[in-house]
Amino acid sequence: MEEGQLEGSNLPAKVWHSEVTVSVIGEPPSAVEEEKEIAEETDREVIPEIIEPLSILDVLRISAVLEDTTDQLSILNYIMPVQYEGRQSISMKKNKSLEKLPEASRPLKITSPFLPKEETKLPEIQKGSQFTNEFNKMQDLVFKTPTRQTIMSVEILKKIQIDRQFLSDIITDTRQELEESGTFTSLKKALGKERENKMHFYDVIAREEKGKKQIRSLQKQLLNVKREWQAEVQSRNEYIAHLRDQLQEMKAKTNMENRYMKKNTELQISQTQKKCNRTEELLLEEIEKLRLKTEEENRIHLEIETFLRKEQQVGHVKSWVTSSLKWLPCFQW
Repeated sequence: MEEGQLEGSNLPAKVWHSEVTVSVIGEPPSAVEEEKEIAEETDREVIPEIIEPLSILDVLRISAVLEDTTDQLSILNYIMPVQYEGRQSISMKKNKSLEKLPEASRPLKITSPFLPKEETKLPEIQKGSQFTNEFNKMQDLVFKTPTRQTIMSVEILKKIQIDRQFLSDIITDTRQELEESGTFTSLKKALGKERENKMHFYDVIAREEKGKKQIRSLQKQLLNVKREWQAEVQSRNEYIAHLRDQLQEMKAKTNMENRYMKKNTELQISQTQKKCNRTEELLLEEIEKLRLKTEEENRIHLEIETFLRKEQQVGHVKSWVTSSLKWLPCFQW
């Protein structure tokens, strides 16, 4: 019976471990499919469903199955640890807690290496207890897997306990409704609510996938922008290095030109100074020649002037002598 339920779950036995609480098969519906389904549901006319009460025999069978499932969940509440430590003392405590259970709950089948295997007396209850067998399989894997693989965090165990309590409450309410009115409306409402939550979960997954795709796209764009920026920075650095080389060349060329102009200027200054000195020497020589010439002319002028004065005095003397000679006979008389 357990092998048939394992095959019906479409999951291998190795996948079932303590951390798995819900198995989701298939891909989540896309946003377009959800919109189409919502539009179809709104277009459909709401037909009130008439629920007929079940027969007493069906109510008794289903109540027995639900009671069996409730007992299994209550047993699971006792055997699930708050925090798994992988010690032998935990298994001993679980065995003691199972021994202290009432007699009505002992015939229930719980597959575990610590409990003896017993056949279920009610085959109809065994066919319908799908939740019980799933918890039995999970319990088997909790105790059969190695210690390192079965260490669970407190959050996961709390989640399992919350799901167990939720399922137990739904089963209890359904059994009470079956016993009172022979219907299971509360179960349908709970399933509808869980289906809505599941669709919301799929929507969250789809949005998360869309967000991941957008993040990957943005990461690619960021990587491309980063590569372009790095290439641009590299090209700018190369251009800056080229400009620096040109600047160094211009500086070297300017320094060479400055040195050449300085040497050329110094050479021209020295040559001009030499020319000026030579010209000055020539001018000094010319000035000296002119001075000598002027002195010679002055000397000659003085000599000429002296000569002329002497000549003038001689002429005066001669004229005086002549006049004296002319008047001399007159004085002799």
